[in-house]
Amino acid sequence: MPIPDEVLDEHSRTSPCPPSTDEEFTVFVHANHRRLLRVAELLTGDRGRAEDMLQTVLVRAYQRWNRIAQDNPVGYVRAGLVNAHADWWRRRSSWERPVAAPEVRSTVVDPAGRVAGRQAVLAALAPLTRRERAVIVLRFYEDLTVPEIAATLRIPAGTVKSTCARALAKLRLSPELADLPDDPRTEVRT
Repeated sequence: MPIPDEVLDEHSRTSPCPPSTDEEFTVFVHANHRRLLRVAELLTGDRGRAEDMLQTVLVRAYQRWNRIAQDNPVGYVRAGLVNAHADWWRRRSSWERPVAAPEVRSTVVDPAGRVAGRQAVLAALAPLTRRERAVIVLRFYEDLTVPEIAATLRIPAGTVKSTCARALAKLRLSPELADLPDDPRTEVRT
C-alpha cells in the first residue's frame, strides 16, 4: 500500500531511512479504520463488540505486517473480521442463554435518516445466519464480487450465490426495512 506523500515528506525530513513498519501500519489503520469498523459493526450488530473484534484483528495483522503488507492487507483484515465473528458465534452458544423476553428500552429517535437507517439495517441483519450476514455485508457494503466473497469465506461461488439469494429473500420480508425512505440521508417524517 502506498504511503501518502505527507507522511513520506515528514519522514524524509526526520530520518534518512525508509518508513518503518510502525509508520506503514499506522498509515494503513488511519486510511482504513472507519471502513473496517463498519464491516465489523455490520457483522456483529454491536458497536462495542465490533470495536473489540477489529482491535483484535488489527493486533494480529500488525504481528504479520511484513508478510501481508505487500499482498492485500485490507482483504486480510476483512477475512480476519469474518473469521473472528465466526469464532465468537461458536463460543457464544456455550455461554449465552435466551431469556423469556428482553427488557424493552425506549430510545430517542434521531430525526436524521442516517441514524434511523443504520438501526433498521442492523435490526434487519440480526435474524440472518452468520454466513448470510457475512455474504450480504461483503457483497453490498464492501462491494466484493462473488469470486472474491468465495475466496474470503472459503466456500464455493455457488454457495455464495444461493446464500445471498436466501438472505435477500429474508431481507425483502423484513419489516424494519419496509419503512425506510429511498434515500437514507433524508429525514424520517412521523
